[in-house]
Amino acid sequence: MEERVYNFSAGPSMMPLPVLQEAQKDLLCYPGAGASVLEMSHRSKSFDDIINEAEATLRRIMNIPDDYVVLFLQGGATLQFSMVAMNLARQGDTMAFIKSGQFSTKAMKEGERWGNAVCAASSEDKNFSYIPKVDPANFPKDARFLHFTGNNTVFGTAFWQLPQIPAEAKANGCRLVGDWSSAILGMDIDVKAHDLIYAGAQKNIGPAGVTVVILKKEILEQEIDPVLPIMLRYKPAADARSMYNTPPCFAIYVSGLMFKWVEQQGGVTEMERRNRIKAGLLYDIIDNSPLYTGLAAKEDRSLMNVTFTLPDKELTAEFLSLCQSRGMINLKGYRSVGGVRASIYNGMPLEGVQLLAETMKEFEASHK
Repeated sequence: MEERVYNFSAGPSMMPLPVLQEAQKDLLCYPGAGASVLEMSHRSKSFDDIINEAEATLRRIMNIPDDYVVLFLQGGATLQFSMVAMNLARQGDTMAFIKSGQFSTKAMKEGERWGNAVCAASSEDKNFSYIPKVDPANFPKDARFLHFTGNNTVFGTAFWQLPQIPAEAKANGCRLVGDWSSAILGMDIDVKAHDLIYAGAQKNIGPAGVTVVILKKEILEQEIDPVLPIMLRYKPAADARSMYNTPPCFAIYVSGLMFKWVEQQGGVTEMERRNRIKAGLLYDIIDNSPLYTGLAAKEDRSLMNVTFTLPDKELTAEFLSLCQSRGMINLKGYRSVGGVRASIYNGMPLEGVQLLAETMKEFEASHK
């Protein structure tokens, strides 16, 4: 087998070897099914067991209350930009958004297609390098929901305190919606503090193709605009247990393996502890280096995506080339930001981050 490298991609991301080996073992023939998960019917007992176990494990490791529904949907987090607006607001209603990066900006643009999308806070003035605070005085009192992106992969920032909906808007029924795509399972998230959480899989959950949505059951009974196509409604998906149409069976199966792996490692709290150690190795170097400059405000730094720059493009290219020669790939920063981005999700072992840290020190020493 060709030697595996350390994949620092923001997604699809590196997955734990035991999970990949388990999937490999069952690939040709899932136990008791006589067929691969890639082949089995989503109506079969075997897949029914797979999706039920995946949901049950996720509920345990995230402490999801019984009055919340768990859905395994398609379309990625990007489709949720639209589904959230369409299911929580009627056409023309007011919605509030916190603009803290690329994807929260895209979510707001989709909201603008449906209703009155209002920016409740923004860090665009400093290229999204910090987490903005909501000003209650400027918050729309009739907003149906407040949307935020919990972790910003492009800029390397994260919400360490949940945004607060002002009292009057909350009394009017304003709901809190969190896009936790790039931090779910990597840091503790208080599900009960949200009305709806969604997360694309390809960072901390599993392979691309499935999106987890966790929402209060009461939302399913909320009146929605009749123009909405059935595949964009949460209730039919919930009534059919995520199988209104053929779901991404293999992606759900691998996600279930990931959930079990997280549980076996000690749960989400243990994942956050490990991620703090990994991120700390890199941030310590950045904070004490004249060569590397961190992009995110210290108090808002992400555990999942460590972003930094070097003095010029030539040095950056030389550093990235050195990393690749040592078996570390996909460290190039996002095109609108540049520099370096190390995505160190749950699947990235400590050894990979240690190798990157050693390489950073050696590179700095050779360029004094």
